[in-house]
Amino acid sequence: MKENQSQEKLRGEHCLNIFVSYELKNRLKELARKYDRTTADIVRAVLRIGIPMMEGLSQAEEVMVKEYVELFRKLRQVKALKEI
Repeated sequence: MKENQSQEKLRGEHCLNIFVSYELKNRLKELARKYDRTTADIVRAVLRIGIPMMEGLSQAEEVMVKEYVELFRKLRQVKALKEI
């Protein structure tokens, strides 16, 4: 019985359930039909492609915020010096 439980756990570890809009689901299904693939294959491909893009966007956003904060601090220091 313990062996079955470990198999069930392994099977469930890689599963992901998500809710998407009907429009997105239809677009995924249409891509699958058009390229003769399963919807799961299309979703996996989109995730493989999209994750690096999302990482890049997030890193760019972090750099932008950091640089904006630094610029804001510098401008505040310049303004404080002008008031003296």
